[in-house]
Amino acid sequence: MDVASIAAAFIAHQAGQVQMAVAAKMLRMNAETGAAANAVKLIEAAQQNFARLANVGAGLGGNLDVSV
Repeated sequence: MDVASIAAAFIAHQAGQVQMAVAAKMLRMNAETGAAANAVKLIEAAQQNFARLANVGAGLGGNLDVSV
């Protein structure tokens, strides 16, 4: 192998490493965004459920047994 081929292979290897690092970072960002979106959906669902119970009489469920 000549020096030019070794240098080209080294540069290609470095470019591949950079591409893999960028791809990994993008995957992490997408996963974080997805988790945040799921949390927002969960909070919105809880708010909708709470809104349904807003007009329930006072004391309803006060003696609820939640033991398993």
